Amino acid sequence: MNSLEHLAQAWAEQGWMPLLAFTLASGCVALLRRPCRAWFGAERAYQLWLLLPLAVIATQLPHRAAASSPFPAVVVDIAGVAHALPATQNTPASGSLLAGLLVLWLLGVAGVGGFAWYAQRRYRRGLAGAKRMSEPSLRWPVWRSVDHAMGPATVGAWRPCIVLPADFETRYDEAERVLVLAHEACHARRGDGYRMLCAQALVALFWFHPVAWWAVRAFRHDQELACDAAVMRDRSAQRRLYAQAMLKTQAAAFALPVGCCWLSRHPITERIAMLNRTPPGFLRRHAGAVLLALLATGVAGVVYAASQPSAGQATGGASRYTLKLELGIDGQPARLHSTSCLRPGQYYETLQGGIDPLPPWRARFTVVPAADGLLEVQAQLSGGSLDHPVYPKLLTHPGQRATIQIGRTGPDTNQGAAANHTLKADLTPAIGC
Repeated sequence: MNSLEHLAQAWAEQGWMPLLAFTLASGCVALLRRPCRAWFGAERAYQLWLLLPLAVIATQLPHRAAASSPFPAVVVDIAGVAHALPATQNTPASGSLLAGLLVLWLLGVAGVGGFAWYAQRRYRRGLAGAKRMSEPSLRWPVWRSVDHAMGPATVGAWRPCIVLPADFETRYDEAERVLVLAHEACHARRGDGYRMLCAQALVALFWFHPVAWWAVRAFRHDQELACDAAVMRDRSAQRRLYAQAMLKTQAAAFALPVGCCWLSRHPITERIAMLNRTPPGFLRRHAGAVLLALLATGVAGVVYAASQPSAGQATGGASRYTLKLELGIDGQPARLHSTSCLRPGQYYETLQGGIDPLPPWRARFTVVPAADGLLEVQAQLSGGSLDHPVYPKLLTHPGQRATIQIGRTGPDTNQGAAANHTLKADLTPAIGC
């Protein structure tokens, strides 16, 4: 199996859990966003979207190796000749198919990411000729574009700026201009550009999933509703002016992947209807924050627990195994201590000894899954006091030590004393690295 097929195998084995977590978290948000908006306000409904990255990240957090149950140490003691058993290697039958799917997925990620980059650059190029406006009340740069359809918008993640249309002063009266600037400053202050960048990253990763495309549109809508609610919290008497400013705003003509266009593809009727509702009070908003924190903790915990490898499950889905080895020869204490991270079918090899007239011991070890949650350690041993190579195998629980001891003991023909020409290997396999 070549390196690309190994990579594709690991991708297939580990990629299904983030996909499942993303799907379930999206379903949870879809069910809760409207009730949450009605009970606790639009800002809490917007924060529900944190469940998606939290769920995906939780699947990638490391786990401790599965703990072993009480199980007596396995010892394979071979005093002489052993039966030759072929050492098998795991080669996925669908390795080439998985490699093709991996390449297709990578091309899709690159395509979606490249299109978003192009759209963002196109929007930036559309700002050519824009003039810097003096707004001492804001700490973010404000630019007036030469296009009537570009803006109001907050553009960028790392260094956000506020873009206003060319006719900003004539389209809006003074009070409306203050509200528009407050709305865009709210986006910049909350770091909504960073959040849109994360949303675009998730869409690129799950480009093949229809839910991802729905999620980014719904996320943008909830983002605008949350910004409206934040602006109106301290300006409740200006709701009518705020609605008038919305009606005067044209739909954005340019796509803006990383940024916040005020009316780009957003249902204005729902936003204006929300302005007529009584916003939730202090207690309801904070109760929503507490419930949201509990929900996020619960979802992340459940996903993390679900992604924990179980010692009672078949271990064929693992893409890496840890093998701890302590090896000694000729009855001496272990002189080799190593810990290796092995792919299925990959060997750890060592050469030990070589005291005349015996050749050095050559030992190779690999770990493969077995039934009932067990791991099988396969060895290839030759040299030393062996007449020909032997291939012992042993079964053990993950994290449980097992021992192979092989060779000859007896009188030394040269010195007339007892001699120990054996190899002893203490092996502890585990799932994951």
